[in-house]
Amino acid sequence: MSGKSVKVFSTRPDLLPSIGIVAAGVLWGLFWIPVRALGEIGLQAAWPGAVIYTACLIVLLPVLPFRWGNLIRYWRPLAWSGLFTGTAFAFYSTSFLLTDVVRTILLFYLTPVWSTALGIMLLGERLTASRLAAILLGFGGLLVVLGAGAEFPWPRNAGDWLALLSGMAWAYGSLVLFKMGSVATYEQVLTFVLGALGITVLGIAFGGAIFGEIPSKPVLWNALPYGLLTTLFIIPMLVLTVWPATLISPGRIGILLMSDVVVGVVSAALLAGEPFGSRELVGTVLIVAAGVVEVMGRSASHTTS
Repeated sequence: MSGKSVKVFSTRPDLLPSIGIVAAGVLWGLFWIPVRALGEIGLQAAWPGAVIYTACLIVLLPVLPFRWGNLIRYWRPLAWSGLFTGTAFAFYSTSFLLTDVVRTILLFYLTPVWSTALGIMLLGERLTASRLAAILLGFGGLLVVLGAGAEFPWPRNAGDWLALLSGMAWAYGSLVLFKMGSVATYEQVLTFVLGALGITVLGIAFGGAIFGEIPSKPVLWNALPYGLLTTLFIIPMLVLTVWPATLISPGRIGILLMSDVVVGVVSAALLAGEPFGSRELVGTVLIVAAGVVEVMGRSASHTTS
């Protein structure tokens, strides 16, 4: 790394985590693929998520004895963050099998509104011109993708509602992560996964048919190796999500994660046959512009301060 690059990162400590959260968004945009693949094996609704979270725990638990002290020391905030980020993860993955990929992603990305509101109310943040412009660009993109003037992107089925609720849960969960910046990433990823598994199990137990029928043992055994393979994708995605969320504000996290929208819409069009034309192209350009405006606005505020 050159001296100039080091200087940039030292004067902009938010830059590297911002790049990380954009990369996480790219991975989140592809997350529907392993979920739908497990659905093809025979798992319904919430069951692909249950397999994925179980596989992640199998990979993460061997490290636990070496990190037990931090878990004991920070168990209260970790439990709180795990509850909300886990709920977001559980609802998000379940919705992929209950509605269109594009609708799941877009309804989740009402997140910047909830995140910015929480930042103003609980962190004392100001609604700056750049943040407002980024939100307007982002939502303009979402409306274009959905077809502004045709219908408002209101939840139409159970999958839509889960996607919307997952965005609300993530907004608060990312706020808790931001306030817990001193806690190591491993503990946060572990509680993220534990929360997702716990909420999924509760949904399966008490949520009725919406969360899927219990699969046969052969189906589960066939799915578990695939679930373990997905951890090579899922765990880096979670690390790149959790680590930046401890360093930059929830409103900015929500906006920069919109890279998920671009990748998700394009990948769904290419691999799942969902529509992608000029409307979707214009919408994704607006969403990318939202992230650029957010980053440049923050850069200007650092320069002038």
